Amino acid sequence: MKMRLKSVLGSLFFISVVAAGQAVGQGLSLEEITALAEQGAMNAQYNLGIMYANGEGVAEDANEAVKWFQLAAEQGDVSAQYNLGIIHATGRGVPENETEAAKWFRLAANQGDANAQFNLGYMYVSGSGVEQSEVESARWYHLAAEQSHAGAQFNLGYMYANGNGVTESAADAFKWYRLSAGQGYADAQFNLSVQYTNGVGADPDLVMAYVWESAAAAQGHQTASANRDISATMLEPEQLARAQEIADRCIASAYQDCD
Repeated sequence: MKMRLKSVLGSLFFISVVAAGQAVGQGLSLEEITALAEQGAMNAQYNLGIMYANGEGVAEDANEAVKWFQLAAEQGDVSAQYNLGIIHATGRGVPENETEAAKWFRLAANQGDANAQFNLGYMYVSGSGVEQSEVESARWYHLAAEQSHAGAQFNLGYMYANGNGVTESAADAFKWYRLSAGQGYADAQFNLSVQYTNGVGADPDLVMAYVWESAAAAQGHQTASANRDISATMLEPEQLARAQEIADRCIASAYQDCD
């Protein structure tokens, strides 16, 4: 049997674009929204932040965006808190400050924002703006993963596969890779195929390895594509035909019908 190198990818920092605004009323003018914001209306403050951040109806002004996001965030607006985390992490309108980024991500994360939980998980694993802690990283990834955050599910799978911040468990790695793979996360699909090939966390199954290699390859994962070609040589003709049928169905169903 030909041997293949096991490749598991590490964590990647997730940064999203500034989120969309929240409706404060149909047909309001800039002056009316500004008046509401100045009176303390949280949604209006957040919307002004969005408008200035993206240049929607006003000249783009990062400083004004920060000002209005800050006011909304201090009132507990979770999206404003998350956006302030992004702004401080990237230095958009303010000096880059990882400690401030972590502060705002934590506030949003404590309100259940999955992207903020994911970013905080990364910051703990890398020691960016917080004291490095794989245990805390795994905790935040877990919270985001339970909300179906595909990147968090993948990273949590990686941590279980390698015993980083959690007790090493191939079965738990398989579980989280499978959930992430079902959402179309190509690296998770590839790592899942490796587990099927090696019989780690699941019974050895070259048919299912081929299925997930095909899924990842269809998204441009080159190593998965090479591994799929190897798997094809190791399967009997009837097995290969079955594997290809499942793979086609899996991809056509957006990874929902893959068994």
